[in-house]
Amino acid sequence: MNARNETPLFRRLVAAAAFCALANGAALAAPMKIEAVITPKADSKLAFADGSKRYLLAAQRQGKAAGSGPLAGANVLEWGLHDVNPAAGANANGYLVFTTADGDIAYLKYQFRAVRVPGPDGKPRFVANGFWETAGGTGKLKGLRGGGTVQINPKERRWVLDGELVSSN
Repeated sequence: MNARNETPLFRRLVAAAAFCALANGAALAAPMKIEAVITPKADSKLAFADGSKRYLLAAQRQGKAAGSGPLAGANVLEWGLHDVNPAAGANANGYLVFTTADGDIAYLKYQFRAVRVPGPDGKPRFVANGFWETAGGTGKLKGLRGGGTVQINPKERRWVLDGELVSSN
């Protein structure tokens, strides 16, 4: 077989493999980008009494998801645990619960790290980045799989989730 014949054969094999995957019910991942401003609903705070200004926050916050993908337009509720040391940064993890207008639910697990950096005015500000992954779902969102990155603007409470989602339904 020469090089001219190998390329069409390779393309036919790739096309056949893609057809078989689709015929077997496999779905292709789709890009997703969600933005949400989430505001406190029922936060609870443990403030350290040692002068460090450190605190632990059990956060319950809510908002509305805007953007693209199957979670756009859903209500979002955060259940999180934030360990904040203003001098050093913060670590946080928890779940984002997306509920669509139809009542379907998607659970996304998140984790992020916030660090202090100098702001444009010379005052320190926090930069928060991390990742998310699917953790479960109901209804049309059952079997949803995916993951990506999360960026948070702590001052605005704006969350931006980028990544890919695929549904096995």
